[in-house]
Amino acid sequence: MDLINFRVGQKTISLKILDILLTERFENNLTSLPNDNKSFIGVKDYMDTPTPIFDLGIILNNQSTDSINQSLITLLSSWESKAKQWFKALEKSIYDNTSFTMNTDIEQCDFAKWCEQFKTDNDDLNAILKRFNTPQTRIYEQAKHIISLQKKGMQSQAINEINSERNTHFMQLIRLFESAREQIILDYKPIIIFTTKDGSSPHIGLLVDKVEDNISYKKEDIKPLTKITETGFDIDPQTKSMMRGLIKLADKHSLLIDPSAIFRPAHLQHQKEEETEAYGLF
Repeated sequence: MDLINFRVGQKTISLKILDILLTERFENNLTSLPNDNKSFIGVKDYMDTPTPIFDLGIILNNQSTDSINQSLITLLSSWESKAKQWFKALEKSIYDNTSFTMNTDIEQCDFAKWCEQFKTDNDDLNAILKRFNTPQTRIYEQAKHIISLQKKGMQSQAINEINSERNTHFMQLIRLFESAREQIILDYKPIIIFTTKDGSSPHIGLLVDKVEDNISYKKEDIKPLTKITETGFDIDPQTKSMMRGLIKLADKHSLLIDPSAIFRPAHLQHQKEEETEAYGLF
């Protein structure tokens, strides 16, 4: 059986090709309807059929990828603001010939620590974050040097050097913050997967981050999730009902899902046929 892999946050999910009718770019033009399901984000009129659209990020990660991205953008803006405050305080201490009481040790810099620990599958964002190290280290080293000049009574030279740092390495740092935020926005190009149960008409739409690749699987490639669910592992009922197993990829696993289990009429909620033999896994 052939599958297509999709990215949802830091997870990879797989759908059978036969379950997919079409994919299209998400334009944020859905019609809202009252609903208690937080993953339901609206209706799209597709092939003259009002089709419910669900956000897989909310189903699998408890929050949409867009929400995660916005939080990251806000965090980067906060780090940038702190960097500006730090440099402004350094400038003021040099111009006023007063003591600088903030940290000048790059090893103790909270943002540097955060960059080192932060994990993302966005390779371009990773590359940008690594570039922060050079200008930030340089600024901290120069801060110590400039403060030393000030203490030696060489205030004029200290002022010249702090101005030079502002126009070079500090501005480079600020541009990197801008680039990181832009990369987060540019990398997020969500799509809607229109799924089908009969091969011709839409069933539901699933919002995902991007298409990854195609794979083929055999029965033995599917690792059942029975052991996890039997131990009382806390999985949301909607998520649990659609999971069909794990597929081993090169360096990670993909979660095989059955989209027909996400949205069912009430009288089919307890039907098990689609969850076993009828789904073609056994």
